[in-house]
Amino acid sequence: MSYERKKLWEPSEEWIKNAKATRFIEFVNKEYGQNLEGGKDLYNWSVEMIPDFWDAVWKFSGIIASQPYSKVVEDLSVFPGTKWFPGAKLNFAENLLKYKDDQLAFIFQGETKVSKKITYAELNKTVARLAKALKEAGVKVGDRVVSYIPNLIETPVAMLAATAIGATWASCGAELQPNAVIDRFGQIEPKVLFTVDGYYYRDQAFDIKENAKAVVAAIPSIEKVIVVSYITEEKCNVSSIPKAINWEDFISKDDNPPLEFEQLPFDHPLYVMFSSGTTGKPKCMVQGAGGVLINHLKELILSTDCKRSDVLNYITAPSWMMWNWLISGLAVGCTIFLYDGNPLYPDPLRFFELIEKHKVSIFGTSAAYLHYLMGIDAKPAEKYDLSALREISQTASTLSPEGFEYVYREIKKDLFFNSISGGTDINGCFAGAIPILPVYSGELQGRALAMKVEAYSGKAEPIEDEQAELVCEAPAPSMPTHFWGDDDNMTKYKAAYFDYYKDVGKNVWRHGDYIVIHSDTGGITFWGRSDAVLKPSGVRIGTAEIYNVVEQLPEIADSLVIGQKWEGDIRIVMFVLLNEGYELTDDLKAKIKTTLREKTSPRHVPKLIYAAPSDGIPYTFSNKKVEIAVTKIIHGMPVANRGALRNPNSLDFYIEMKDKLQN
Repeated sequence: MSYERKKLWEPSEEWIKNAKATRFIEFVNKEYGQNLEGGKDLYNWSVEMIPDFWDAVWKFSGIIASQPYSKVVEDLSVFPGTKWFPGAKLNFAENLLKYKDDQLAFIFQGETKVSKKITYAELNKTVARLAKALKEAGVKVGDRVVSYIPNLIETPVAMLAATAIGATWASCGAELQPNAVIDRFGQIEPKVLFTVDGYYYRDQAFDIKENAKAVVAAIPSIEKVIVVSYITEEKCNVSSIPKAINWEDFISKDDNPPLEFEQLPFDHPLYVMFSSGTTGKPKCMVQGAGGVLINHLKELILSTDCKRSDVLNYITAPSWMMWNWLISGLAVGCTIFLYDGNPLYPDPLRFFELIEKHKVSIFGTSAAYLHYLMGIDAKPAEKYDLSALREISQTASTLSPEGFEYVYREIKKDLFFNSISGGTDINGCFAGAIPILPVYSGELQGRALAMKVEAYSGKAEPIEDEQAELVCEAPAPSMPTHFWGDDDNMTKYKAAYFDYYKDVGKNVWRHGDYIVIHSDTGGITFWGRSDAVLKPSGVRIGTAEIYNVVEQLPEIADSLVIGQKWEGDIRIVMFVLLNEGYELTDDLKAKIKTTLREKTSPRHVPKLIYAAPSDGIPYTFSNKKVEIAVTKIIHGMPVANRGALRNPNSLDFYIEMKDKLQN
């Protein structure tokens, strides 16, 4: 598929001068004897001199360590499994809590009902009190502490307290059902669980104490449950949950205890992150403290241009790695705006009201959110003062070129639009921003710094200007150290990322995304998951090629396409979620087919189109469509883990459709 790529934004001289990436280039030129000029030079140097790049990020970002590293990396040819920054000792929480002043650390808004604020000084004191209580409860270095809780201030406080004393953290949002939580936490045998009485969504209170009870009953390793009161004005009644105590009763009564940070190796397990689990029990990916820290600092400082003066937000939940990324903003010293609830409630422009009120300067969201606003022709700039907003970051799924243009037309003409893509697997990006370069419609600006990304053809050779597999040819610090419970040879880890090209002698990380790297701009267009690629008559089509066209139609709110095996070939089947007031008539079907034929090709036109019910498009908790589960159902195969979906009941419709499609 081709489209007219338009330059939408060019950084001004003043922007470039003030950008952290420019300061970093000056630092590299001085300290490493380089003569880099601009973003493309910086990327090239970062992949040609990988050890020097990460050494420079460590020094430039001011990482706090009690013991220095003997070298940056042991051996880049050991992939996976090389050691980064051997000899270094540090603490992740200490690096996030280095600011102790009266600037706001967090602003919290819980939809319409609850709001709170906490300064860096108050945050340090609260973390110290909770860390002392955890230590007194018997939590030791390497123990797992987990949370089943919404996007509250208490969530990062608990993470910081746990990691300060050397525990390993994992989290699930309160919206997950108990089975999904048990599938995740049950594998890593946590000692302590933080949970909550409930959460709000569209102004309704959802009590989850029974869910928490089920989780505790299923995981015998849990010794203590700390319950935050959120939907209860006073302390909630925790008597129904075994081993439970209220947050207020658990946290140390010592008003100002010392906060002592355990000094640990660079690769000490910080986070256990979970795969989506849509094809089976979620994989438990263990990520090292130093690797996550230095990668987040690279992305926050150099790619996002985040500064102390910023108010940083991402619409996220603790089930998604963007929550972990967002909280690392503390290491830059900015103010973090946490939101819990439906960002479109009680009005589709609700979030822009909050951006105006709290002077949010960096706003993070998803393609689905922007496509929705575009579909209803929302005009935020006409209603709200967005003068503080200088950047929008977007991830999760693929944003259409028209979505890029919508941002500049209806939200703000002069801002940095930062489209990024990566994964939970690396707690960061494979592709994204260098904020001193232009922004083009439909393109991520380029490969992420120090990520040796290529697009591999069917012959496993790097290719440009054609759709191909995203691979990474070199290690990076935030890649998992191992999978929980994997063997010494890392069999599961290698199978997940490295076995795909093994038979042709290539030792590369294959991520499972279908991309085009543009030779003229260096930008990257994403076309969806490569395992969901459609192949009618053998022609490879990324699902995003179809979504980007169909979801521009005013009648269509959302859509899903799959490839069904049929008469020795693959036929494309489409399901559409209609906007209010529309029906899937023969005329609308014809319009969909004609539009796709004109804007893409005859190969992209679906053979069958059906209307999906409300909430009938399945999504993961990280806002990604789940074509694979539907494809399995249509072909009579079981779906292993419905609990991995944000809306598992959506699959019932496709089960009912199976016989109809097979006949």
